[in-house]
Amino acid sequence: MSTLTSVRPLPGPAREPHGAPAAPRAGRRRPNVYRVLSRVIIACLVVVQVYPLVWLFLSSVRTEQDFASANPFSLPTSFTLDNFARAFDHADLGRYILNSLIVTLGADALIVVCGLMGAYAIQVLGFRFSNAVRALFLLGIVVPVQIALVPLFIDYAQVGLLDTYLAMMIPLAGFGLPMSLYLFSSFFSYIPREMYEAASLDGAGPYRIFARITLPMSVNTVVTVVMVNSIFIWNDFVFANTFVLSEGLKTIPVGLQNYIGAMGKTDWTATFAGVCVTVTPLLLVFLVLNKAMIYGLESGATKG
Repeated sequence: MSTLTSVRPLPGPAREPHGAPAAPRAGRRRPNVYRVLSRVIIACLVVVQVYPLVWLFLSSVRTEQDFASANPFSLPTSFTLDNFARAFDHADLGRYILNSLIVTLGADALIVVCGLMGAYAIQVLGFRFSNAVRALFLLGIVVPVQIALVPLFIDYAQVGLLDTYLAMMIPLAGFGLPMSLYLFSSFFSYIPREMYEAASLDGAGPYRIFARITLPMSVNTVVTVVMVNSIFIWNDFVFANTFVLSEGLKTIPVGLQNYIGAMGKTDWTATFAGVCVTVTPLLLVFLVLNKAMIYGLESGATKG
């Protein structure tokens, strides 16, 4: 009686199955051309964006003699903080910053309240011709601000709003509302409808649903809307220069224009110090809230 014995293969290197492609040999990986090119472009963009800001801060702490005698784009050889003292003495920077802060907070409040409620009515509640209303709002994105200057000036003069804070807040909120409504609507579209249906079955009305469900979930989008519009409002020059006549209501861009026109030819370092004082608050707020802002933008574009 013959017995079958299992034949074990001899130890050795593993062979590839018949017809299977051979595994690539480990070696140096070739750099991805597109990845390298994208990094180079990003580095160039960072340099273009950051260099003027760094140069501005360095020029604001240079002495007048150093800035006038040496190359303005060279590194400073001496530092001083007297430029900031002269900037506050020759220009009412504190008043300009306060006015810009009041206008920015007021316009942002109008944009957030109107944008939240409008997007909630259009996207969540829904009504007849809601898509047409959304399209009309989005058309405001392509309308230039200059087209509204003369009609608004005439209307403000007739109703007594000229040379007031509201004269700047209303148009800034109006032109910032279309994009804000679009961001809120995009975010609301990804909230599950089951949450609203469950709240309705529990007896919650539309106002309670808005306060308990929609509003708490929209915090990051609110931060995004506030930051995007604050940059535009803080740096606004057109509306402030058109609707403000008195010195006590001038915002930072208009006040700095008068400041540079009065002494910009003789005291550049103090002018740079004044610009640094006005730019720093917005930069600090942006650095603190940039993660929430990015998350709000992503949640408006993807389901996240």
